[in-house]
Amino acid sequence: MNAQKRFEIFARLREHNPEPTTELNWETPFELLAAVLLSAQATDVGVNKATARLFPVANTPQAIIELGIDELKAHIKTIGLYNTKAENLMKTCHLLVDKHGGEVPQTRAALEALPGVGRKTANVILNTAFGEPTIAVDTHIFRVANRTGLAKGKDVVEVEKKLIRHVPKAFRQDAHHWLILHGRYTCVARKPRCGSCVIEDLCEFKEKTEL
Repeated sequence: MNAQKRFEIFARLREHNPEPTTELNWETPFELLAAVLLSAQATDVGVNKATARLFPVANTPQAIIELGIDELKAHIKTIGLYNTKAENLMKTCHLLVDKHGGEVPQTRAALEALPGVGRKTANVILNTAFGEPTIAVDTHIFRVANRTGLAKGKDVVEVEKKLIRHVPKAFRQDAHHWLILHGRYTCVARKPRCGSCVIEDLCEFKEKTEL
């Protein structure tokens, strides 16, 4: 895929959705961090229901520490793997209070040192909370990048590096959101909705559908 085609793909995605953002509900960097930690193998809708119960009661690291692990688990028990997620979130809260003054750090290394935070989560925080042009490659973005030909790679890190290299600078800040939403609603896993896709003629996927 050449640079002109990549530019046109993102130009159309921007025209279709000028201000893309995460579907997780959050107001502070810590709320976003907590929501992303809870979102593994869970839907954004499910996470939003849980945080709607949790955040009015405790939405800072200190408040969650004071809430206690049992109450934290009770507030998020509708989410899959809630026991492990509660433990990680509590450990993260202690580290944020002890090492970062209760604030979410703004460097990749410090973020990835938090329990339950990997490269993808760090990229989400850096991009969405702090405005850095990072690209967090999840299963949706991995599929879209490979299927369309935007950035083919064997693993998420390879795809991420190729996207950073190939996505035009003008679109890099929002590329993560455009691609994840495109994968979630149009370029879905089993039967992509090629017939309603705004970039169908630019996509290099050979087995297009009419949906």
